[in-house]
Amino acid sequence: QVQLVESGGGLVQAGGSLRLSCAASGRTFSSYGMGWFRQGPGKEREFVACITSSGARTYYADSVKGRFTISRDNAKNTVYLQMNSLKPEDTAVYYCARRGYSGIYYSMGDYDYWGQGTQVTVSS
Repeated sequence: QVQLVESGGGLVQAGGSLRLSCAASGRTFSSYGMGWFRQGPGKEREFVACITSSGARTYYADSVKGRFTISRDNAKNTVYLQMNSLKPEDTAVYYCARRGYSGIYYSMGDYDYWGQGTQVTVSS
């Protein structure tokens, strides 16, 4: 069983920064792409960013491009999301997920394991 545990969420002011971490169990972490999704209050879960298994390629939602950076450290079985220039509309529960399929990278259907989520709140 694969377990994913997010951490690093919290309360920040608009314009501030935060770095989220996602620690994964298992010995095959480096074989899978990883993604971040978020769900704001009263909204559906949406794609934020993903990264290939080696870290060579990254993809971002237009809403976060230029502000967020996804990265990974395969030796530590950890994926990160660096969030800069935060806006109130970034307020959401952020989830990391393993990309178990190779269909559409921004689709939740591409991901087979999910973490419990970590809350990010951005005040104005």
